[in-house]
Amino acid sequence: MISAMEALERLRQGNRRFASGAHGHASFRSQARRARLLEGQKPFAVILGCSDSRAPVEIIFDQGLGDLFVIRVAGNIVAPSQVGSIEFAAEKYGARLVVVLGHTRCGAIEATIEELRRPTESQSRNLRSIVDRIRPAIEDLLDTELRHDPENLAHHAIRANVRASVNHLRHGSDILEQLIQSKCLIVVGAEYSLETGEVDFFDVPGGKCR
Repeated sequence: MISAMEALERLRQGNRRFASGAHGHASFRSQARRARLLEGQKPFAVILGCSDSRAPVEIIFDQGLGDLFVIRVAGNIVAPSQVGSIEFAAEKYGARLVVVLGHTRCGAIEATIEELRRPTESQSRNLRSIVDRIRPAIEDLLDTELRHDPENLAHHAIRANVRASVNHLRHGSDILEQLIQSKCLIVVGAEYSLETGEVDFFDVPGGKCR
């Protein structure tokens, strides 16, 4: 098992390789590695990311088979099934780092902003369930000067949504709270730039677990 900060540094290094056009070892995806993983898995980090096809988690962090426990859902929202998946990975496999990964030009964020500006009655209830989970994190932004600056509004909305998911995971699960207190589990936010390929980590906790 590696610590949360070691895991975070591994992700940073992998993303630097990806953003610069370098690639990891072919052994990350080799037949021999697949065979070894038949005995079990020990992912070093859990990533809650968006389903967007332009943000494939293992690729942008240059990681291989068995390295990451990935949950992807539109808007990287937190619902009970996502919380349960993260609890499972943290308890069973000992992963000590959880990353909520948003990204620029997120369609779920754009759809929520559009819905807040021009509410519709025809939206499917399933899509509305995603919008309704994002809405509380970003609706106050439309009451600020940001409403006149769509690009800056989207930037702040993406980060606000990530922070809401991070806060939910830190304080909305007894299991994760216990692991944060006793096992130095760390939950951090991050934003992936479709434009540059770089991931910016933020809201990284300080303290004894660093």
